[in-house]
Amino acid sequence: MDRVIAAEVFVCIAEHGSMTAAAHVMDMSRAMVTRYLTQMETWAGVRLLHRTTRRLTLTEAGTATLARCREMLAIASGMNVLEESGHDPTGLLRISCAQSLAQYGLAAMVSRYLQQYPFTAVEFHISNHTVNLVEERIDLAIRITNNLAPGLIARPLGTCSSVVCAAPAYIARHGKPQGVEDLALHNCLTYSYFGKSLWTFTRQTQEYTVPVSGNLSANDSTVLLAAAVAGAGVTLQPVHAVFPLIRSGELQVLLPDYQPRSLGVYGVYQSRQHMPLTLRSMLDFMVENWSASMPNNI
Repeated sequence: MDRVIAAEVFVCIAEHGSMTAAAHVMDMSRAMVTRYLTQMETWAGVRLLHRTTRRLTLTEAGTATLARCREMLAIASGMNVLEESGHDPTGLLRISCAQSLAQYGLAAMVSRYLQQYPFTAVEFHISNHTVNLVEERIDLAIRITNNLAPGLIARPLGTCSSVVCAAPAYIARHGKPQGVEDLALHNCLTYSYFGKSLWTFTRQTQEYTVPVSGNLSANDSTVLLAAAVAGAGVTLQPVHAVFPLIRSGELQVLLPDYQPRSLGVYGVYQSRQHMPLTLRSMLDFMVENWSASMPNNI
């Protein structure tokens, strides 16, 4: 857990008298503020605040810690000024994302960033689950969603379009669906553990939601993609993942007149306060390069 951010949170709580107010000022969730305070007390080994139903007040140890935190933040602020006055980004950035994102575009994009800024380093944390940035020590999480959780600090990076496709071998055996309702008759490879999924499409402003199912499901889209290439069934995949396979003929687009629902892509991070230069420059780089690095059209 970042000690500078924890110190900022503690000072903000002390100055505003409540964790809710600190969360609002720092643009964090209240749960994250609570975690930082708990960690501060763990580091100090003592209780730093008296908690009542009306307000929070400092303990004797809290008063002493507050003074030390303010000194540390003053030093850190001076270091940030020096860092940003003509110096390039430096240091390690820990990025969390799904395997499909890292494999199909993001790793190459980050590699170009590292070439541009040779004194930086990136550690990928590959996971298909939503991670806790504080507990996992993640600087930046890339999330694909249309339902970003309230209270998250996030910067839009781009959009993620999808396409329905299948291998020529599967199409030769089962034919092509002529409309989205025909998907119910096909072996659809679903992004879940079992049972049916709902695929949503738009055609000429009209929305269609179709229940689909098949004999193979997984919690990783790259597994479903490999199975589709092998002729196992119909798959709904991000365009950036299938782009080279469609160009090579290993997969064919189905239902081109129906547009699967697009999703937003966001860079999620802990706080806007004293954002490290490496994190800010990475976000800027991703915004500038996302559309070129992650194809959205076949």
